[in-house]
Amino acid sequence: MDRWLSGALAFAASSHPGADLGKNAGMNALIRRLAVLVPLLAAAGCQTWLTSASLSDDEAPTVQLQTGPAEPQIQAPLATHKFEFDPQVDDVVGQVQVTRVQGEDTLSDIARRFNLGYEEIVRANPGVDPWLPGEGREIVLPTQFVLPNAPREGLVINLAALRVFYFPKRKPGELQTVITHPIGIGKVGWSTPEGTTKITGRLADPTWYPPRSVRQEYAKRGEKLPAVVPPGPDNPLGRHLMTLGWKSYLIHGTNKPYGVGMRSSHGCIRFYPEDIAKLFDTIPIGTTVHVVNQPLVFGWRGDTLYVQAYPVLEDDEREHPDPAQAVLSAATSDAMWEKIREHNVSLDLELVRALTAEGRGIAVPVTRPQLTVEDFLLADARHVENRLPAGANWDGKVELMISEEEFEAIRTGAAPPQEGKPATAARIGNGHAGPGSTR
Repeated sequence: MDRWLSGALAFAASSHPGADLGKNAGMNALIRRLAVLVPLLAAAGCQTWLTSASLSDDEAPTVQLQTGPAEPQIQAPLATHKFEFDPQVDDVVGQVQVTRVQGEDTLSDIARRFNLGYEEIVRANPGVDPWLPGEGREIVLPTQFVLPNAPREGLVINLAALRVFYFPKRKPGELQTVITHPIGIGKVGWSTPEGTTKITGRLADPTWYPPRSVRQEYAKRGEKLPAVVPPGPDNPLGRHLMTLGWKSYLIHGTNKPYGVGMRSSHGCIRFYPEDIAKLFDTIPIGTTVHVVNQPLVFGWRGDTLYVQAYPVLEDDEREHPDPAQAVLSAATSDAMWEKIREHNVSLDLELVRALTAEGRGIAVPVTRPQLTVEDFLLADARHVENRLPAGANWDGKVELMISEEEFEAIRTGAAPPQEGKPATAARIGNGHAGPGSTR
């Protein structure tokens, strides 16, 4: 019980140093709320345990030997890209899954198969070699998502999660659909901006006009980049792009899909080719785009509160509060407090801190007593076949092989950026994408 209550009370005291708890009505209300956060443990701590000495011979319990956990049943993989949910009840979609490496699979292969990005799958599986994970090894698939704290409309991009969520319009009374995919974003020094904008246009098979800054960067490496790159397999914009109200940035595909799910662009938002191809004709021009940077997201699924924590981006200079304090502050706000009181649950602040410190990006419940990530994976993860889920956008074909050295150069930012900026609306309308303004 100390694990649960001491952190809450310490936070309350540290938030109001020197406060007179007997006279401060607001503080008293906070303490009363925190006290209700631990009713389950308090009750569990008073439980009376029966021993065999207190029972008659006829009532003596049967001793069962533990033989270890049974092998999990291997099931078909669940869809990982499209979900329906009640926005009045749930903030969490999907389910964590576990699969096993087959043959010469890399983590990048498995990530794309299950609609994940590179960083997502690497973070969820610390200590696993991305290139040689080892045949038969279990791989955690973080395919359960806490939705960002943003309007549930249009496109919502969480930079910290390296993921986009698309909320199509729905009719009153219908469940909300959300479509989610991994993305690549701007590398350090060329960060993707936060804020709200709109989709202003779209273009198939664009021509790329590399910005001068990109051509100069190539030249420093002893490489010559053409002034014009026509549509085709060598075009880093891929086959589809969408323009934004931010003239210097695009949403587009790529001819190098292994760069999706990491910080490797010049600020543009990069999709797997198959994902942007599906969304290209679906997302209307004028759709709102919200770009947020939320390394800690939390939300409800039924009567359970989940936390999903990602590493803070390297160039994020904001002062982030202690993660447990952030969740606890939200818990004592009026909106979340009503849910906590309604569901009669407690918060495991130590687990919240551990999740944030690890930054594995796995959505974990924080209202179950004495839970660990390993316990959660054993109890809740679905063990699945290592194959494409039904309805997946990808056909499983690998278009381009890449060496480990080239991959590392792109991942670390040593390689030149791979996309340009839109020049003008006229050029874009004529099938061109050029430099525009650079930051």
